[in-house]
Amino acid sequence: MSVKVQIVFYSMYGHIYRLAQAEAEGVRQVPGAEAEIFQVAETLPQDVLAKMGAVDAKKAFAHVPVADSKRLAEADAVLIGTPTRYGSTVAQMQAFLDSTGSHWGTGALIGKLGGGFTSTASQHGGQETTLLSLYTFFIHQGMLVAGVPYSNQELLTLTEISGGTPYGASTITGPKGERLPSENELTIARAQGKHIAQLAKKLAAK
Repeated sequence: MSVKVQIVFYSMYGHIYRLAQAEAEGVRQVPGAEAEIFQVAETLPQDVLAKMGAVDAKKAFAHVPVADSKRLAEADAVLIGTPTRYGSTVAQMQAFLDSTGSHWGTGALIGKLGGGFTSTASQHGGQETTLLSLYTFFIHQGMLVAGVPYSNQELLTLTEISGGTPYGASTITGPKGERLPSENELTIARAQGKHIAQLAKKLAAK
């Protein structure tokens, strides 16, 4: 039995994209599970992005299709990746979520699985509040929420600074975006992708 997992991300400096890749790697560990990665369209002007030191998404993610909210209904599960802004999702991702009103109206996403992953500049910069803010979207759409079970020991590491929460995978970027996701954080992201794909298969079999 095959299931489709859509991974929809917005990444200004590349950190969330790397987590999205790890989530897809985890999904593909499950036989019959297909992972598709989509980027959310940029809303800021290029000159503003350049001043912020953002990656050039047109070049860095040129191979990644732009997300179409109408296609969410094709998925069995949806993973949403967004940086944190003041403890919540970035405006670009919120605009994408706001475009899903037709799904809410028709109930097209009811019963599907949803999960989130995020990043912050600092160790306690609002990762869990951002993930919880994504969960309100899933719940309003009638979806089921999947996080990261504590059976994944990487959540309990005390030997290094690490993101990763039971609410979803995460990474700490540093104040200038200088820190790339660690192997521990990527392992948690793979575990989340694998977990949601396994759950999607179980739901599809019923």
